[in-house]
Amino acid sequence: MPDFLGMFIECFIIAALAALVCAPCTLGPLGALQQAGYSGRQLSAWARRKGNMARSRYILLAFLTALSSLVLGICFSFAGIWAAYIAFLPLPLFSLVYAFSARRALKVPLRGTKRAKRVYGLTVLWLFLCSFLLAILSNVIAFYVHVPFVGSLRYILFAVLPLLFLPLLRLANACEKPFSSRKNAKYLAAAAEKLRAAPCVKIGITGSCGKTSVKNFLAVILSEKYRVFATPASYNTPLGIAKAVESADLSACDFFLAEMGARHAGDIRELCELVRPDHCILTGICPQHVETFGSIEGVIAAKSEIFAGTKAGGFAVIGSDEYTDSLDLSAYDLTKVTVGEHGECGVHDLVCTAAGIDFTLALGILQVKLHSRLLGAHNAENIALAAAMAFKLGMSKEEIAAGVEKIDFVPHRLQPLHKNGVTILDDAYNANVRGAAAAVEVLKLFPGRKFIVTPGLVELGILEQEENRALGRRLAGLDRVILVGATLVGAVKEGYLDGGGAPEKLTVVPTLQAAQELLAHELAEGDTVLFLNDLPDIYN
Repeated sequence: MPDFLGMFIECFIIAALAALVCAPCTLGPLGALQQAGYSGRQLSAWARRKGNMARSRYILLAFLTALSSLVLGICFSFAGIWAAYIAFLPLPLFSLVYAFSARRALKVPLRGTKRAKRVYGLTVLWLFLCSFLLAILSNVIAFYVHVPFVGSLRYILFAVLPLLFLPLLRLANACEKPFSSRKNAKYLAAAAEKLRAAPCVKIGITGSCGKTSVKNFLAVILSEKYRVFATPASYNTPLGIAKAVESADLSACDFFLAEMGARHAGDIRELCELVRPDHCILTGICPQHVETFGSIEGVIAAKSEIFAGTKAGGFAVIGSDEYTDSLDLSAYDLTKVTVGEHGECGVHDLVCTAAGIDFTLALGILQVKLHSRLLGAHNAENIALAAAMAFKLGMSKEEIAAGVEKIDFVPHRLQPLHKNGVTILDDAYNANVRGAAAAVEVLKLFPGRKFIVTPGLVELGILEQEENRALGRRLAGLDRVILVGATLVGAVKEGYLDGGGAPEKLTVVPTLQAAQELLAHELAEGDTVLFLNDLPDIYN
């Protein structure tokens, strides 16, 4: 008569051990899941991306575990019941080696938030349940199949666990989501109530490019006369804005500036329901995020949600471009303020140099000559957008000019740094089509040799290949082009060569670290290097 209680206890212990040693192997994908906003679909897209070895490594881990278990089970078959336990050892051994070797695989480290811990805990639970079922199945097979070595190899089935890491992580994420959704709803409701009770004027800022820059510039200009609170960094999601609001003393502010990001239809509408802006700025529209919006028409429709979400009677400052010029605001009770070459406000007589930008700012019939240490024509346009809103809110051209003089570089957005005689243009944050073109033009303004390091542009959907080829063509004529990764560099390389770029000046490297090591040997005093778009792990 079999000892079912003993078998149950053995299966429980084996399953618990398997779950605990395998769980650390899921930390890398958990970090990618966190970067993807806990989107299971984006995690799967990351795992399928060309050049991503996550699935291949798990397959290799499964194969090595199975092979080693087979060899040990056969070699130690003379040990009786202990042979099965010896054959089980490769799973914890290889899993721990894998977890240790992959602990620094992500550029952006996993943040130990409560949500991440809950997802990880549920992953451990699902690993335990799967392991327990495998242990039961293994023992049942060993009991009923009277074949030599079967008893010694009964735990070889655990080799399939690495193949389940990604599906179980997605399952754990799906199980945790209802809890986070309820918790986040309460958090957002509290933030919305605090914003509604605050007497400050709220301004929502969205667009395909320049949102953070325009927000920061407007905050500096308005601060010449008013008390201003702007959401920090790129806190442009509902939870990001709610987090900023939580610690802010809005009663001591005259203006609240909220950056509003969007990846899907309805995102801007949700943000407007939270903030309820009195005025809004649409910086402009380009093919950024076509991957998630489906088309440029989808981008236009999504960004236009800010008009419906802005209170009646407010100002709608709009950057002029081929997509925004045709926008019809007649359905909204807003005062449209166009900023551009033929707009109510805009930039004239622009001169761009490596030392900054000089231009004439037109505010209606008023004009003022300005200088900024910022680089590139696009930054002059961003300043004009911020200045137009400040002007409409009652600031004089003198106050606006004083504010513009105080505007400083936004970190990682064409920010110049200097080291050992080398100028570094840090434009690493989330480059878009328009900003990338502007950054390359700025690089060409600098004396000496000109280097660029880039992985290409992402989130462009069906336009991704076309736009990356166009980016490559712009790079022809530079002294050194270093392409990073395997995601999009093929299209960039094609465009570079088609545009007349010299093949000997082009190098493709697998990682940013490899690019930096290459630069360490090649850069000399007087050179300038542009780092364009340092992609997060979810795109690598």
